[in-house]
Amino acid sequence: MKIVVFLGPSFSHREARAILGGAEYRPPAGRGDIVRGANDGANVIGLIDGVFYQQAAVSHREILYAIKEGVTVVGGSSMGALRASELDAYGMIGVGRIYKWYKDGTINSDDEVALAFNPETLAPISEPLVNIRATLEGLLKRKDVSEEEGKLILKAAKAVPFQLRTYQRIVQSAMIMGLDKARGRVLLDRMREGRVDQKRLDAIEVLNKLKELCST
Repeated sequence: MKIVVFLGPSFSHREARAILGGAEYRPPAGRGDIVRGANDGANVIGLIDGVFYQQAAVSHREILYAIKEGVTVVGGSSMGALRASELDAYGMIGVGRIYKWYKDGTINSDDEVALAFNPETLAPISEPLVNIRATLEGLLKRKDVSEEEGKLILKAAKAVPFQLRTYQRIVQSAMIMGLDKARGRVLLDRMREGRVDQKRLDAIEVLNKLKELCST
């Protein structure tokens, strides 16, 4: 069985091989890459990461093409979560919390999962909104941030271009919007300490789903 996984900033190829060693790992998918994967003989395709703004994104049509050709397509974490929420009715399998957020309308923009990454190492260099949401949810549950502060920080995060989103810039933006500076410094520390990498967690879930599919 041939498994092709499109993966980049959400989780490293090295770590992924420790979970699913038999797969072929490719960089974040762009337009046409799913078709190429299907035509290369893939029986299963895992779509985790994809490009958004650098070049044309993975189209719905090519995923439907792969499904029609008998390929099992699983998506989650990033571009995979977005496309799975749109195409699960046509046979694409969606996995993870971010997929569920898209599906239930909690989020609806590709900006939620967009980030900047090093084109050579594929390492992320900015923080996606979905991670910020998950981090704030954790802090709210522990009462380390108030509901009002959480809403302000999320609003501030949305105001920062995705390529520049870091916790420091987000807090600075929140201060401009009215967050007390002393409180901002406290919250910055708490967000860094309690950071939740939801994209990474969902990428692991996709890999485990692929592993499960290939063992049945």
